[in-house]
Amino acid sequence: MTEKMPMLREGYVALEAELKTLKSVERPAVVQAIEEARAHGDLSENAEYHAAKERQGQIEGRIMELEGTLSRAQVIDPTELGGDRVVFGATVSLLDEDDEEVIYQIVGAHEGDVKAGRISYQSPIARALIGKSVGAEVEVRTPSGERYYEITKIEFI
Repeated sequence: MTEKMPMLREGYVALEAELKTLKSVERPAVVQAIEEARAHGDLSENAEYHAAKERQGQIEGRIMELEGTLSRAQVIDPTELGGDRVVFGATVSLLDEDDEEVIYQIVGAHEGDVKAGRISYQSPIARALIGKSVGAEVEVRTPSGERYYEITKIEFI
């Protein structure tokens, strides 16, 4: 059985858009580049040809990866969720050790962007938060050492 990959609607749409661009723009462009490079003659010493073939391999690999990811996607709408525990899609307000507020939304593996406050459900902090409720204190092991947070709010927005 194939494991489903949870993601938000916007993450799914972004991956679909990337796939469409690869298929309709990037793939034809690299095929054209290969044809042009072939026209230059001897392929054994043709840098443009080798670069285009390498790029073609990268594009085809990414297309396969995206098709696999999208086929396993389980799109989750946080506004349809609820409850008093942290789950995938929840937006969690935390107080850190210095009483500074940090807010994270728990998102899919391909959607993480810490600067935008979006952390993958596979990240250490998300794994520490999932299943906890408001008032819980969590300890997270990070590369820079132990971090402690208190959950102050859980939203489904």
